[in-house]
Amino acid sequence: MDTNSANCTRLLEECCDDLFAIHLDPPDKRDKCDKCKRPAVVCWCPSLPNPPIDIKSSIVILQHPAEEKRSLRTALMLQLGLTPGKCVVYKGKRFPSTKNQAELEPILKSPNALLLYPSTDSVPIENVKSKIAQNEINSVEKSAFILVLIDGTWPQAKGIYASSPILHRMRQVKLVATGSSDYIIRTQPTEGCLSTLETGAQALSVLEERPELRSVLVRPLHTLCKYQLDNGAVEHQSKEFLIKNQLYPKQIGKRLYRLLNYSTICRPETLENNMMNGIDTNLKQQQQQQDT
Repeated sequence: MDTNSANCTRLLEECCDDLFAIHLDPPDKRDKCDKCKRPAVVCWCPSLPNPPIDIKSSIVILQHPAEEKRSLRTALMLQLGLTPGKCVVYKGKRFPSTKNQAELEPILKSPNALLLYPSTDSVPIENVKSKIAQNEINSVEKSAFILVLIDGTWPQAKGIYASSPILHRMRQVKLVATGSSDYIIRTQPTEGCLSTLETGAQALSVLEERPELRSVLVRPLHTLCKYQLDNGAVEHQSKEFLIKNQLYPKQIGKRLYRLLNYSTICRPETLENNMMNGIDTNLKQQQQQQDT
């Protein structure tokens, strides 16, 4: 046998030895929490309300399928923070679907159902409570509300709303002047954008007339952010903040401009004017730089 053949044979034997040394069973993974599905060392479940909070109302989350793949999602925090059955998640891009129509359609058509979505027809959620106080809502609707949330990025949420005609016929409410999100490790489009957890908690605090609900339900989010910041994550400012302070590193495209403009539906008029004036000024400066 010549030298080349001997070398080839030796390399083949080494490769075979390496292959035979590979274990058929996958290596053990890190222990994960059965509830939040996160590694046990970064589990946020100890920050959940204990026992879970019981509420009169209920929450229905219409979740875009892509949201389930995100590692840092907050809808599960809302589910686990409330008593079982008080927060139910349906997945899809159009609602109701053939799979859940029999169960979901009566819920969305209920007179007690409120869609939390900033359309041009939505009214401040506080208005619903004021009408109860003024006896403008019948006794059936006073019993308990079904709060419907859309869970996904803003383009995904708009897509779900546009492709689900039944949502257009629902009574629509919005949160006004909510402040900045506590989800500081994720870049929000605007200052008023909140995570699904924060949105649900804020709305429930109004509907249930229990102001403490927001701070109690949002504790797991604070724990999550602290874990991430302690392990190299950085605090994010919203795109709106960066634009107004001339720190946004990219051109403001049409899609982002429409989103910023659309978000003003949930702003008091003075804040709306100030925000759009700042963005328009930034756009003019960009155009001047391009011209020079």
